[in-house]
Amino acid sequence: ERDCSVQRRNQKVIEETPAPHLLDAVRQALCDTALRLMRSVNYRNAGTVEYVLDADTGAFYFLEVNTRLQVEHGVSEEVGGVDLVAWMVRQAAGESPGADYVHAPRGHSIQVRLYAEDPAKDFQPATGLLTEVVFPPEARVETWIEPGSEVGAFYDPMLAKLIVRGADRADALARLQAALAATRLYGFETNLGYLRQVAADATFVQGRQTTRYLTGLAYHARTVDVLEPGVQTSLQDWPGRLGYWDVGVPPSGPMDALAHRAANRLLHNPADAVTLEITLAGPTLRFNADTVIALAGAELDARLDGEPLAAWRSHAVRAGQVLKLGAVRGGGCRAYLAVAGGFDAPPYLGSRATFTLGQFGGHAGRTLRASDVLHMGRNPQSTAGAEVAAQARPAYAAQWEIAVRYGPHGAPDFFTDDDVAMLFATNWEVHYNSNRTGVRLIGPKPQWARSDGGEAGLHPSNIHDNAYAVGSIDFTGDMPILLGPDGPSLGGFVCPGVIVAADLWKMGQLRPGNTVRFVPVSLDEAARLE
Repeated sequence: ERDCSVQRRNQKVIEETPAPHLLDAVRQALCDTALRLMRSVNYRNAGTVEYVLDADTGAFYFLEVNTRLQVEHGVSEEVGGVDLVAWMVRQAAGESPGADYVHAPRGHSIQVRLYAEDPAKDFQPATGLLTEVVFPPEARVETWIEPGSEVGAFYDPMLAKLIVRGADRADALARLQAALAATRLYGFETNLGYLRQVAADATFVQGRQTTRYLTGLAYHARTVDVLEPGVQTSLQDWPGRLGYWDVGVPPSGPMDALAHRAANRLLHNPADAVTLEITLAGPTLRFNADTVIALAGAELDARLDGEPLAAWRSHAVRAGQVLKLGAVRGGGCRAYLAVAGGFDAPPYLGSRATFTLGQFGGHAGRTLRASDVLHMGRNPQSTAGAEVAAQARPAYAAQWEIAVRYGPHGAPDFFTDDDVAMLFATNWEVHYNSNRTGVRLIGPKPQWARSDGGEAGLHPSNIHDNAYAVGSIDFTGDMPILLGPDGPSLGGFVCPGVIVAADLWKMGQLRPGNTVRFVPVSLDEAARLE
């Protein structure tokens, strides 16, 4: 017999065998009644007779017969030591595979059903792309999903069945809790967190669940609902995806690592904790759990439940509060929102940073959309009231000076001396067509030291493919572009300068209409700035 009391809207969620706290006499009566019923109609197949049992009196009442293999047949197989599917095939072939079988349960087995649904929104269906699927090898898992599986609107919501067996119910429950903790599904909402909560709840642990048990169980989601996504909001971590640029995968990560790291440091988060990178105008977020947040970078019109929220300091947020991050005010282009413990996202090639062109990393490999749900970590060291001193905060202006190292492509091979002087004397204007791949600059055209690129191309900016660095001043024709963290790893254009490490953050704060003047520095000066 199996207990299927843990159900929602008459849909089973957890099944187990043997049924907890079932008296032997009642168990025997249930089985005898089922056998008499099925023999009376000469039924020969796998099937299930379902009853409703009064837990107080032990009385049971016939409900229905399912003349097929049940979804929860796996727990019966686990404790019975049989393969019901194989039995059905052999029976169809005219054999009697179970003629000599005597049921003698071996331990205890529990199954949970993983559904594509959002328990925090009254279990509404969830769809999307699964970017992470991890199941523990110790559990029996029956599933059809893998990383890259797309779950659409026309589907059965079940993603997987997770089955464990232990020596007794306490052992099986411990194995179930461990298996759920080791399972990871990312891309859209599932009931995984809900199952973890049920498996740890006192009523289920004691085996006292009834068919109405889940109705009174409140789900506590440690999540953030994206009500409005903002202009271009993405998950980023630092230092990003290192070690793959030789095969064309850029590091990504925050455009302004200084503000990103400051936000995390205000919360005592790990250095690689994930933040939200906000560009020009931010999202509106509803928090479903208490946490602590910090905002750093360009000044936004930030309001928590309508009240102004100061940047460069940490704030407590209560479950149910709404954070609205408006447009950037004053200078700068990007801000960073950190939460205690960081935002959760699966690592891809060693980083959780979003690379939108490659469609991987972060949240489903893209910027945020309305109705997305983000998961938050935990960090007991995060407290409200931490603040970056005013004198330590960077200034965001409309006119920028950025320190660069001159080279590797300069005069007299590619540029004239006048071109180099022009490069460092010009107030370059930031073009509106700028992004994380590169920041385009508007200014005078070089005279060039040669008429063409020879074998490399017709334009004098052309060279044979050459390795790039983040922050390179890359002349693609007559227009310079500052290569960003999502930019190419190599290309066929000259680079007369590279932003020094200490000033790379400034590239992330350049907005259309700003001006930039490049200041050449020595190697020693670059090291001192850092």
